[in-house]
Amino acid sequence: MSSFRQGRLLALDYGRAHCGCALSDPLGTIASPLDPIADPSSEAGLGQIAALVAEHQALAVVVGLPVGLSGERGPQARETLAFVDRLRAALAVPVETYDERFTSALARRTPGSASEHSRAAAHLLSEYLRAGAAGAQEKG
Repeated sequence: MSSFRQGRLLALDYGRAHCGCALSDPLGTIASPLDPIADPSSEAGLGQIAALVAEHQALAVVVGLPVGLSGERGPQARETLAFVDRLRAALAVPVETYDERFTSALARRTPGSASEHSRAAAHLLSEYLRAGAAGAQEKG
């Protein structure tokens, strides 16, 4: 994970049909789910993601990378990485991947009106933010 300065981050829980979205607060401490985006790898879907980045002035995008318990990358991980490549070409901000193990299970157990995909994106972003804060404390 790269270090990031304070500012909003957008997290995506990619799925071919729907992409869950979550946004951090400006201090990078709280992740809140947003409405999901349908067909995220289409031109329209990529445009919606770019619009979210611009609207919220996100400094970076974090995409959940589905890896197995042993760390292997299967077909869904390869599809996600292809999406990440398209996203990097479409956005002017950094796009990173982050291990999303267990975020879907956590989302299923988390109540709320947001979609399960967006709750998973919020869990992913919360973990990413915690890992970044822990790394900053270790360096400081």
